[in-house]
Formats: sequence, structure tokens, C-alpha cells
Amino acid sequence: MSIFYVIAGLLLLVLGGELLVKSSIGLSLKFNISKMVIGMTVVSFATSAPELLVSLQAALEGSPAIAINNVIGSNIANIGLVLGITAIIGPIVVHKDFYKMNWPVMMLFSVVLYYFLWNDSILTHMEGFLLLVGLIVFLVVLVRNASKEEVSSEEEALVAIAPHKLVLWLLIGSIALYFGSEFLVSGAKDIAKNLGVSEGVISITMIAIGTSIPELAASIIAAMKGEKAISLGNLIGSNIFNIGSVLGITALIKEIPVTEPQILARDIFWMLGFAASLIPLVFIPKYFILSRFKGIGLFLGYGFFIYLVFNTTV
Repeated sequence: MSIFYVIAGLLLLVLGGELLVKSSIGLSLKFNISKMVIGMTVVSFATSAPELLVSLQAALEGSPAIAINNVIGSNIANIGLVLGITAIIGPIVVHKDFYKMNWPVMMLFSVVLYYFLWNDSILTHMEGFLLLVGLIVFLVVLVRNASKEEVSSEEEALVAIAPHKLVLWLLIGSIALYFGSEFLVSGAKDIAKNLGVSEGVISITMIAIGTSIPELAASIIAAMKGEKAISLGNLIGSNIFNIGSVLGITALIKEIPVTEPQILARDIFWMLGFAASLIPLVFIPKYFILSRFKGIGLFLGYGFFIYLVFNTTV
């Protein structure tokens, strides 16, 4: 029965994420916002919705390890798994905004999260508020510096859809995400008990991969259609949103204590390491290109991380 809940939860998260992404892009394009900004904001927020609901649900149900490691694991999966697979499908050309603004902001949020957790082993209401305010400031700066780009034929089709239909998709997607998060958290907790592993292990692997499926789907689709700006922007933006909005909002509602030692002893350093690795990968020849070879490296690195999670103890 636990497996059924997990599978049902994942399917609902995929359905909800897909509807949320399409409706969000359609609504935002009506305001003539650039693709990079759409990827960094609207798509990132939509694909981070599963993490938000899962972390909030877990925190309210007394499972703080799931709430924290869901975000940490998702950020690792976004770079190692999702970006790795996306680059394997086709090389990604990196825009200069990546290292001038987007990557530094992602690293800043990651380091600040580490400090908040390391300082007193709890993410407080005030720290959650600061993360959320930081995200809002970043979004304001991003939108103000945005440049306009051409819109593809498929995006034009989304713009042509009636606003009330897009809103309906948004509502259906939100409902699917809500029940998907309920089922996934419940099933994952039961599986952790049955296998005799911690909730932290389940959350940083099974739950993190599950909540990263919308990012994976959105990035692969974008990559196959040549929309690399949306693909890379979505992943970097999603990592920023995961920390700023998911943990920020969750901590505002309920403070999140660190209950499992591996979160600070191992997991968060892997998150920082994967994020930091993007800069040398971007500047190693070929410059400003994430090639298939680099994608394979990221993917193998993620596989090694999963191996360590299940075969080492802290």
C-alpha cells in the first residue's frame, strides 16, 4: 500500500507540475516577459511547488528531516540528475548572466542556508523570513534587468488560450500537487519504517527525485525544443526558489529543527559541491558550453552520491 501511495503521489506531482508550468508560462507571456525571466521565475516557482507542499506537509506532521532534505536533495538532483540528463540530450550554451548574477545568487542562498542550520541546528521563523525577503529582492532585480526575446510558435499557442482556461489549469495543477504531496510523504514515511532506514535517507533520494520530476520534464522538453535558456534558467531558478520560498515559507509557518546528523555532516556539503562545480564546468573548454561529456560527469557524480547515501552512515 505504501508503494501505491508513492506511485500515486508521483503521478499527481507530474500531472500537477505539467499543468502548472503550462498555465504559468501562458499567463506570464501575456505580459511579454523574457524567456530567461520566465524560466528563472514562473517556471521555477511552478516546478518548485511540489517541494513546497511536501516540505510544508512534512514539517506540520513532525518530520523535519523530510522538510529539509527534500530541498537539499532536490537541489542536488536538479544539477546532478536533471542538468546532467539535459546536457546529455544536447549541449547547453551558457549565457553570461549565469555567472554574473544567477549562479552567485544560488551560491549565496546555499551558503546562507548552511550557516543558518549550522549556527543552531534549527531554521527559525526569522531566518525563514530573511530567506523569503532575499528571494523577493532577487526577483525584483531580475525582472527590472530583463530583456525581451522572440516567442516560439508553441508559446504563441499558449498565449492564444483563453485566460479562464489557463486559470483552470492552474487550479487543477495546484490540487493535483496538494494531493500528490500528501500521498508521497505518507507513503515514503511508511517505506522508511519498513526498510529500517531514516526519513532523511528516503527524503534525500526517493522524495527529492520525485519532487524534481517537474524540473526534469520541463528541462528535457525545453532542451529537445532548443529552448536552452528556459532549461538552464529553470534549474538555477528552482534551486534558488527551493531555499528562498520552500524553506523560507515553511520556516515562517513552523520552525524546522535539524534532527538527523547527516544533514549537516554530509548532505548539505554535496548540495554546495554540486552548485560550486558549475563554474569550472562552464569555463573548462569548450567555454560557456555544458557538453554531453560534462553532462555525463554530473550524472555519474549524482549516482555516486546516491550510492554513498545508502552505503554509509554518519
